[in-house]
Amino acid sequence: MEQVIATQQLSKRYGNVYRVKQVNLTVQEGEIYGFLGPNGAGKSTTLKMILGLVRPTEGKVTVFGKDLDSNRRQILAQTGALIESPSFYGHLTGLENMRVVQRLRDVPDQNVKEALSIVRLDKAKDKRVDQYSLGMKQRLGIAMALVSFPKLLILDEPTNGLDPAGIGEIRELIKSLPQRYEMTVLISSHLLSEIEQIATSVGIIHEGEMLFQGSLEQLQNRSRPAIKIKTGNNPMAQHMLLRQGYAPVQDGEFLALEGLRDEQAAEINRLLVTNDIDVLRIEEHKKNLESIFLDMTGKESSL
Repeated sequence: MEQVIATQQLSKRYGNVYRVKQVNLTVQEGEIYGFLGPNGAGKSTTLKMILGLVRPTEGKVTVFGKDLDSNRRQILAQTGALIESPSFYGHLTGLENMRVVQRLRDVPDQNVKEALSIVRLDKAKDKRVDQYSLGMKQRLGIAMALVSFPKLLILDEPTNGLDPAGIGEIRELIKSLPQRYEMTVLISSHLLSEIEQIATSVGIIHEGEMLFQGSLEQLQNRSRPAIKIKTGNNPMAQHMLLRQGYAPVQDGEFLALEGLRDEQAAEINRLLVTNDIDVLRIEEHKKNLESIFLDMTGKESSL
């Protein structure tokens, strides 16, 4: 697969404060790349630099193998984007707003019809946009980004304002784009629960710095499974295991031990029983992706 987007040491500084610092982001052709981070982490600023809407303080952006600075017009002709809140002419209908973008993009009527159908606005296309709900406006913004059926689609928090049914529709739409239209999709979100259902790769940014980049499986592998043991006398069990070279940590009603092999877990069980300490329960715990994400960012994913 070819690289569609590559940034090298991409940075943006306002005064003495870095909003984005030395980000190396790589998106491969045909991927759905989930760009994750709490609100204010630097996601939108990074996407704006990739589109040439914000000039980097340092670093370089390459799209479709071409330098953005010298090939911006050619790159944007093959790119669709929805950054932050979509902008419309409120006194025009949804279809009339789409016609404006159609003229700018120089695409046929069929593209407009198909894009409105994809986001399920075909029945509301003749309604004035200032009468649209927030969710309808968001879907219209996605339709405007799709109207040229670009090779690269960049969506910044595309499910904002959508109800659960609308979120599900947009999720299924995004999942279908690479195969149906041979698109590469870069989608940002602060909700891991959304990204993990559609993304093939993820990048996690926090306070302007990239903390992780790779597959969801690689992210899951960052969590070391823990064996949790509940005994009839946890203080005595903890003291005995410490003397045997283990490192149990009190975790509620359990003792937690990380990185144990199966034979070590079996040995601990024998030790406890041999020393007349009742073993009430042994469980394996592995952090889910959301817990890993929260540990990395130190923030609630829903903020």
